[in-house]
Amino acid sequence: MYRSLWIDDEVAALRDMARKFFDTEGAPNRERWEQQQYVDREFWLKAAKLGLLCAAIPVEYGGGGGTLAHDLAIFEAASASGEIGFGNHAHSGVVAHYLSNYGTQQQKRRWLPRMATGELIGAIAMTEPGGGSDLKALRTTAIRDGDHYRLNGAKTFISNGATADIIVLVVKTDPAAASIHGISLLVLETADAAGFKVGKNLKKVGMKAADTAELFFDDVRVPVANLLGDEGKGFSYSMAQLAWERLIIAVLGIAALERAVEETVAYTKQRRVFGQALLDMQNTRFELAECATIAHIARVFVDSCVERHLRGELDSAAASMAKYWVTDMQCQVVDRCVQLFGGYGYMLEYPIAQMFVDGRAQRIYGGANEIMKELIARSL
Repeated sequence: MYRSLWIDDEVAALRDMARKFFDTEGAPNRERWEQQQYVDREFWLKAAKLGLLCAAIPVEYGGGGGTLAHDLAIFEAASASGEIGFGNHAHSGVVAHYLSNYGTQQQKRRWLPRMATGELIGAIAMTEPGGGSDLKALRTTAIRDGDHYRLNGAKTFISNGATADIIVLVVKTDPAAASIHGISLLVLETADAAGFKVGKNLKKVGMKAADTAELFFDDVRVPVANLLGDEGKGFSYSMAQLAWERLIIAVLGIAALERAVEETVAYTKQRRVFGQALLDMQNTRFELAECATIAHIARVFVDSCVERHLRGELDSAAASMAKYWVTDMQCQVVDRCVQLFGGYGYMLEYPIAQMFVDGRAQRIYGGANEIMKELIARSL
């Protein structure tokens, strides 16, 4: 049987433990989380006690001291379990690494240990109303005023936005600078931040348990000490991290692909139509043979990307390929599996229907797939 080379025994054990946690602790609460549109803080704290937060952050900053493979194993387990409302991939996979890579010693010691314990929930805010994937069109500004910045503007579609305690903001610190210039990263601590407002928790087609919000900033004062990295280098920092973010999305897609095939094989084995198992019918067998092949190709390709990333060799084009192709295949395969479930495939009590509505966002966030194709084309 094929086994991903980046998943050694330790990483596999972590993935299995995480999967059991998401199945036993998450699944019973999902309907309630969907209604309230966020995952309980208590769940974050439980995950932290098992080492499922900030697994790849150095021990000296409160993390698990693992590699990026440990992070990916946890994210894969969540996706395979259907735990898509838990915004750990943004918290541990994105925000924690921004802080670890660009933060000062003081900043890392201030925020990372409490992120690892679940005391602080992190978010990253790039997208703006009307901006979409165009990071160059930023309008949110942070203007220096003594030992503070004055923050004004709005962000939207922000994962963990309503519950976040710290938000890494991509802002214009020099509005007069053209295009990608004058962009910086600023960390907002949301508690008692005068002028900061969380708008409505956005109602989505799927991923209903995920906290996704609009954020507004009206002359919010942020200490200069909360500048992440150097002023004016925010765009280059974001570009450097996007390959990793897109790889995370591809890994989430792999888990969903494989689960869709697994669920559908199990269903078609027991579903009887015209006196025989649905899986015994040639069309069903051919459909599932194609879906299983796509899932395996996707797994092998993403494994190659993960291995390259662990060696520090993954380029933006390959990460974009993984993100766009895997998520496209995820949606196609899940749709074909829904068809094999017939009417039951449209009922949300069946996991395949939930995967159908939850997976569509994969082709949009992290940079729309059309943007991925443009990035790939530029490398040709």
